[in-house]
Amino acid sequence: MALEDYKDLVATVASVTTIAQFFSPVFICKEIIQKGNTKDIDAMPFILLLLLSLLMLQHGMILNDPAMIPVNVAGFTLNFTYFAIYYLYSHERDSLHGKLAKGVALTAILINYAQLENEKNVEFRFGIIVTVLMLTLIGAPLLQLGDIIKRRSTKGLPFPLIFSGTVVTFLWLLYGIIIKNVFIQFQNVVGFILCAIQLSLFAIFPNSSEDEDKKDKKN
Repeated sequence: MALEDYKDLVATVASVTTIAQFFSPVFICKEIIQKGNTKDIDAMPFILLLLLSLLMLQHGMILNDPAMIPVNVAGFTLNFTYFAIYYLYSHERDSLHGKLAKGVALTAILINYAQLENEKNVEFRFGIIVTVLMLTLIGAPLLQLGDIIKRRSTKGLPFPLIFSGTVVTFLWLLYGIIIKNVFIQFQNVVGFILCAIQLSLFAIFPNSSEDEDKKDKKN
């Protein structure tokens, strides 16, 4: 059977897996609620996820893709909820307002651009913008690479997020190949490579938290 025959199946699996990945921040929100504050928890991932999901929704609407639109509607709804929880428990709202305002302003400019751009160009150009932003977010943990090599430990890297990201990007890459969409292919082949590199770090440098816990108990 041709790969195209599996289009609906791959789209469904990719969509369900992506939505499942959207629930990863639940654990962080649980920690925030238990502590009663957002101390030592950065606001930027919440803001970036919220705004990126909105841009991804706009991209799905431009492509008029039946698989991407519902996934990103769900993503935006969940990320809005996570941000609302962070905001509710934040004690530094002035700083939070400033970061959010800048992010919203940039997002508004990009969405407005998508509405005004020529239809022949918008898919390509807006796709580039979304791709750069998405890959920046995916590759952010690699900024810790120097510290990981120095400590020879992957402690601090979010294994569930990285593993699920590897699976999700592979599925969307496969879907992009099936529908012959260059942007979906490019986004996810680079995303998959970034996630795979991060995932390989767990094989090279095991998470030493268990060893450190044992040392702490001995002390």
